[in-house]
Amino acid sequence: MTDDVRLRRGRGALGFSFFVQGVTFALLVTRIPAIQDRYGISDGLLPVFLAAVPVLAGVASVGTEHLVKRVAPSVVLRWAQPLVLLSLLGVGAGERLWHVAVALGAFGLSVGALDASMNMLGVSLQRAYGRSIMLGFHAAYSLGGILGASAAWYGAHAHLGLFVSYLPAVAVLLPLVLLGSRHYVDRGDRTGPVGVGVGGTEKETEKEKGLGVGGFRLLLPLCLVMACAYIGDSTVANWSAKYLQDVLGSSEQTATVPYNVYMVTTLVGRAVGDLGVRRFGAVAVVRAGTLLAACGFAVVAAAPGVGVGMLGFTLLGIGLCVIVPQTFAAAGRLFPGASDTAVARLNIFNYVGFLIGSPLVGAIGDAWSYRGAMLVPMVLVLITLFHARSFGPQEARYGVDHERRAGDRAVDVGRGGNGV
Repeated sequence: MTDDVRLRRGRGALGFSFFVQGVTFALLVTRIPAIQDRYGISDGLLPVFLAAVPVLAGVASVGTEHLVKRVAPSVVLRWAQPLVLLSLLGVGAGERLWHVAVALGAFGLSVGALDASMNMLGVSLQRAYGRSIMLGFHAAYSLGGILGASAAWYGAHAHLGLFVSYLPAVAVLLPLVLLGSRHYVDRGDRTGPVGVGVGGTEKETEKEKGLGVGGFRLLLPLCLVMACAYIGDSTVANWSAKYLQDVLGSSEQTATVPYNVYMVTTLVGRAVGDLGVRRFGAVAVVRAGTLLAACGFAVVAAAPGVGVGMLGFTLLGIGLCVIVPQTFAAAGRLFPGASDTAVARLNIFNYVGFLIGSPLVGAIGDAWSYRGAMLVPMVLVLITLFHARSFGPQEARYGVDHERRAGDRAVDVGRGGNGV
């Protein structure tokens, strides 16, 4: 099999993995009220259960950083994704409180390993292609999220039990994931160049090196951007319905629309985002996305009615959707000899933002006003502008010699892969 065929199959398999994860996560989070009712989880205890998932995912992401020094990221992903699917089924199959606690714990640990390994492979494949493809993977995730949320809505509408709702998805997706995992491509699997400027040298396939203290200091701006992006994302996910209904006076049915609009615009933005990166560069796309997201929060905060509020959430989806995929890609460019380590550490701040965002907005909304609370993620997202240069080609990389830098400039997707 030629190298370009192997990479195309690897890209398709990884895209399907992102899609499956979008379906799985949506099936879980959209049925949280049903999970609470099934197991009799009190309102006071529910936040503990919900917080445990990202905390354990962060722990697993740290563990994955060390695990991939011994086994390939594709191996981690091959085992983590089936465990995520089975954990989801376990959430619906239990009867007692400790059953769901174990299932959610397993879900958190496996999803942390899955998120880290998926993005490691995505960064590696983008580097092999020599052009931006990372947004396409995350577009597949958004599409999966939309389909998963739709399936969850049908399950709730038809009054199906959790296990009955989850079983068809797991039964269909699990064998397909196992079949597709045969085509995952690690950096060491490539035998020759594909696209522009792929070096294929021995240095490209050597084991990942640790970042060290100095390297992590260089990664911190991207970690901050990642956390702020997920604070914005979690604000939309957790507070959009309440904001539209309680602040803007919409009906209960209309209040469910903003998140769907947000997910659809996220899908559209990511589907075309790679073209934007190839044409204008990653820095320009991230800056434009940041400004759009900030404008979206401002429009939501100042909205006089439901229609303008919907417009704000639409801008938010288009703006925020480009930041996270490009943050992972930037980490890969910054540390080409330690991209797996960089991605694993960066992935932790995904969960940091998720943990901070919802409680922060809720506390400010209760203490002050929800209009004012929407300005907080707006300001935090704008921090990305101060670190936008981190998304472009790096003239000096931590722990990389002159020869390596020359090869890296050839594949900087933010500059069209021409090294100029």
